[in-house]
Formats: sequence, C-alpha cells, structure tokens
Amino acid sequence: MTSSAEAATKPLGRVLILAGSDSGGGAGIQADIKAVTMLGGFAATAITAITVQNTLGVHGVHPLPLDVIEAQARAVLDDIGADALKTGMLGSVEVVETVAGLIDYAGGVPAVVDPVMIAKGGSPLLAEAAVEA
Repeated sequence: MTSSAEAATKPLGRVLILAGSDSGGGAGIQADIKAVTMLGGFAATAITAITVQNTLGVHGVHPLPLDVIEAQARAVLDDIGADALKTGMLGSVEVVETVAGLIDYAGGVPAVVDPVMIAKGGSPLLAEAAVEA
C-alpha cells in the first residue's frame, strides 16, 4: 500500500492537459505545465482556446475548432500516451462533449476534471449552457 507521503513525492508521469492558453502565463495551460513539471511529470497539451489576458483581466477568448482540439489530443495519446489527463477551461458544451469523448478514447486513464468557469478577475470562461454539461 502506498502512503500519502509516498504518493505525494511519486513522479506524475505523462499528463495530457486539455485547457485554454493564458497569454499572461499566470493561469490556464501555462500554469498547469509549470505544476506538472515541478512535480516531476511530463506535460503534453491540447489547447482548447487562446485567451487574451494579463494581470488586468481577460480581454478576449478565441476557441479553437473542435477538430483541432481532438487532433491535438489524439496525436499525443496515439504516440506519447498519458498516465493522467487534466482538464481546465473548456468554454462550451461542444468542447465539454469533445473532451468527454477524448477521456473515453484514452481508455481508462485517470482524469482530473477542473471545471474552470470564471477567471480570477471575474470574467466568465464557461458558457452558461455548458455548466450542466
């Protein structure tokens, strides 16, 4: 049996992060990459949206096409593989559904679902309709 101390210090392995990109570097996929790396893991990514943000707030959100999100994730899963998945900003019902399909495609790989709904400064990052998804 693994103790909590052993689990906390065990390297993460390969983590596929499916989330939005934060141009300010303080949140989103950039923050997730830093966290995975600091914990000894290898971070691969599938970007769901490009955000325009800085310390003053979110100035724009540009979702990527669903086929691009799916292609990024499948390219990683089919070659590099993943020991864990982590979601972040998904933004819409369609992206939530696409990512749910990718979690299934990963075949039982554990997933951490982080439903990013609002930016630190209060800007919404998840469509109202996607909350139930």
